Amino acid sequence: MKHPAMKQILSIQSHVAYGYVGNRAATLPLQRLGHEVTVINTVQFSNHTGYLKWTGEVFSAAHIESIIEGLESLGALQKMDALLTGYLGDPAIGEIILSVLDRLPEGTRWLCDPVMGDVGRGFFVRPGIPDYFRQKALARASIITPNQFELEYLAGRQILTLDDARKACRMIHEMGPETVLLTSLIHDGTRDDEIQMLASSKSGEQFLATTPRLKFDPAPNGAGDCTSALFLGHILSGAPLDQALSKTASSIFALFEKTLAAGRRELNMIAAQDDFARPAPLAVMTL
Repeated sequence: MKHPAMKQILSIQSHVAYGYVGNRAATLPLQRLGHEVTVINTVQFSNHTGYLKWTGEVFSAAHIESIIEGLESLGALQKMDALLTGYLGDPAIGEIILSVLDRLPEGTRWLCDPVMGDVGRGFFVRPGIPDYFRQKALARASIITPNQFELEYLAGRQILTLDDARKACRMIHEMGPETVLLTSLIHDGTRDDEIQMLASSKSGEQFLATTPRLKFDPAPNGAGDCTSALFLGHILSGAPLDQALSKTASSIFALFEKTLAAGRRELNMIAAQDDFARPAPLAVMTL
């Protein structure tokens, strides 16, 4: 019998054989929070592209559609409580995701991580994907989890101050999403040794979490995928917005601490798994 707190989540993301990005970074956190995850991989690579060398292939839209049809024939899609998506290898995958959303139960929450680029790197996705997120995904997504660069693009405004970030989130709410989690925020009031997350609700609630900023060289990949999974997991478990933010930020900082202490290039996910399930208390500021 399904535990009442356990939710069914369909996660459509990338997969690597070695390391933790995409579905590899999302599945364990969700499972440690007590949820069931059905996984569809959009790619299968030997390792993530941060190494600049990898093998494997991007799965075709037809391949992914066939997996979805197989799940539908089992009746699995009708059991889903949420849809989680991240990096899209091709704009055609985005269209399939919208099609999947139409086949999921009414009211299914879609957490869309609009992976497009980052501060200092600019866009690193194929042409058409940024337009897909702004013109199609925002209208359908329940929750989005952009980084600062992505929020600036989606809202069409630069973020230099905390007020800029708050206004950008409100602009996103007007485009559709009930909830925005700005996963990495650095503004004119942020100290050099800290980084922030901002959670915003269409109802008007906004909360700020601050943690120390650890120095990595190079920074590990996959933290955004893990952040989105944890945040969705807490929301599905019934946590109010401020607690979901607090628990997510606490777990991610613990993950970073353990990764840095181990001197690893990859996220130290296994060592941090208890921090996912039982995050240390972290105070958040009501804005």
